[in-house]
Amino acid sequence: MLGLSIQEIISRLFTLVIAFTLHEFAHAKTADLLGDDTPRAAGRLTLNPLAHLDPFGTLMLILAGFGWAKPVPINPYALRRKTPAGTMLVSVAGPLTNLLLATLGALLIRFGVASIYTQPRSVFPTLGGFLLEFVYINVALFLFNLIPLAPLDGEKVLEYLLPAQWREGFYKIRQYGPIFLLLLVIVGPQIGFDLFGTIIREPLMRITRFLIGA
Repeated sequence: MLGLSIQEIISRLFTLVIAFTLHEFAHAKTADLLGDDTPRAAGRLTLNPLAHLDPFGTLMLILAGFGWAKPVPINPYALRRKTPAGTMLVSVAGPLTNLLLATLGALLIRFGVASIYTQPRSVFPTLGGFLLEFVYINVALFLFNLIPLAPLDGEKVLEYLLPAQWREGFYKIRQYGPIFLLLLVIVGPQIGFDLFGTIIREPLMRITRFLIGA
């Protein structure tokens, strides 16, 4: 599939189960802690991957290295009763969880638990190979989800950070966020603007190298 090895496919499958599940659970748990019981009522306050994984988003992660899970339903009004930053805190909890997972995987590499240079001798990836893919994809998910376009988490972070006088204009264009995102991902490379190569790749590689100490 798109030139991926069996080892890479297996690594991505295991990574998405962990990364997506904990990402969405972090959204749900943060909302619950802030007084919004909507995720709990929707059955999302769980570590069961089946409650969180989106089939097409999962497939995209395997094939393209990025993807998405089912969004966690929240009640912004319930969150704002606790704090004006409630929706932003729920949104940023997911990407920060991916960054934490990447850091934990990188620490295992740094502490010599597994070597990233050992070559696999079967269809299964080595522990080091899996950890490297695990770190890489979690950093990619961290960066991708912070893009300030709906429906990504970064859009809610930007909304909170914007000065009040700018928000009216922001609300007028936010509905077009998914269209802009789709154009960036699909059409962008055709016109010389590769979202992942132009914006994400460089910080992705820098963060990954920093975390693993390469």
